[in-house]
Amino acid sequence: MRLVFAGTPDAAVPTLRRLAAEHDIAAVVTRPDAPLGRKRILTPSPVAQAALELGLPVIRAARLDDDATAQIAAMDAELGVIVAYGALVREPLLSTPANGWINLHFSLLPRWRGAAPVQRALIAGDEELGASVFQLVPALDAGDVFAMRTVRIAADATADVALGALAVDGSDLVADVVASIAAGTAVAVPQEGEPTLAPKLTWDDGLLDFSQTASEVFARFRGVTPEPGAHTTVGGQRLKILDAAPDAEHPALAPGEITATKTALLIGTASAPLAVRRVQPAGKGAMTAVDWWRGQRGTEGLRAGS
Repeated sequence: MRLVFAGTPDAAVPTLRRLAAEHDIAAVVTRPDAPLGRKRILTPSPVAQAALELGLPVIRAARLDDDATAQIAAMDAELGVIVAYGALVREPLLSTPANGWINLHFSLLPRWRGAAPVQRALIAGDEELGASVFQLVPALDAGDVFAMRTVRIAADATADVALGALAVDGSDLVADVVASIAAGTAVAVPQEGEPTLAPKLTWDDGLLDFSQTASEVFARFRGVTPEPGAHTTVGGQRLKILDAAPDAEHPALAPGEITATKTALLIGTASAPLAVRRVQPAGKGAMTAVDWWRGQRGTEGLRAGS
């Protein structure tokens, strides 16, 4: 098929590469280059970089306005495919390709409609994650579903690891759906069940609450790692937590109580302690949690969340 592909982050690249190997990609739509790093260097999106490597024409658009719509319409595509583009597709663009647009969404719809499905699923403690390919409609992630796949991930996988796995499996799912649409055999069915929403995460979503159980604290840590990042305060100073896991081998501590072992800091929760191995203090680089603790003056009485 002749396709238009829209996507921006790393999670969209496996699908772009898979479709480029099997179909005619008329154009790749992605967000404009963005300033990255401390030097704020303008950098193409991961999708833009992959498209250029593949020799595909790139349309950079912050939103799909009249100009972007005209450029895409001129491509005379049969189908649009979107994976985490980062902006809404509205009419008349929604109906511009002959077969409309399909969307790869990283959840088992209608659960976790919205911008952060993987992160919200992990925070909620979902044991199964998944991907869905659906017909794009004006309502948020509400279109009929062509295919869905459940993906098992490691119990300690953070959001970036889980999303990477789903991106690879999702590329296969999209390829199968595009092939069925090309063959005229595709069937989409309405979503079933009560929708839940997955709004974009904010910095506040990364705050760990040590009055919760270890499993609840760890679930939030997984969901907000690496972005926006898990964090707490100790002695009034912000501390980002980069590597942590529940520790069932040591005695329980009071919520927020901190003690050190040779390899980690143990922070008390409502159940087992959380073993914190790497941290990043405000304004400093990453370091082992034990080294950071040794550098504190007067650690007696310091608590997480204080």
